[in-house]
Amino acid sequence: MAIHDVECCDTFQTHEELLKIVHEEMPDEDVLYDIAELFKVFGDSTRIRILYVLFEAEVCVCDLAQALNMTQSAISHQLKILKQSKLVKSRREGKSVFYSLADGHVRTIIAQGREHVEE
Repeated sequence: MAIHDVECCDTFQTHEELLKIVHEEMPDEDVLYDIAELFKVFGDSTRIRILYVLFEAEVCVCDLAQALNMTQSAISHQLKILKQSKLVKSRREGKSVFYSLADGHVRTIIAQGREHVEE
């Protein structure tokens, strides 16, 4: 999109009272960076598909691979990213490792994203 496609003010004038509120409420740069990094994790459709499976049940890598018609290696790679981002957690039971959503926030984020794109 060219800059001419965006409507702009006819004159340059700032609104100091609004800018003061923005500066007071704006999180620190490191927090903004962490939020951006979190949303990058959601930027992969395979990871979204994994999260949708985990909405329904706690499952092992074998179940995920079968459900998504992918290799266990590919699933494990994506689970590592999801786990590092604190979106999923795991527990060992015998020789199996079961994965589940880390908390309710994950479901909320995905649900709101879906609601937004389906508007």
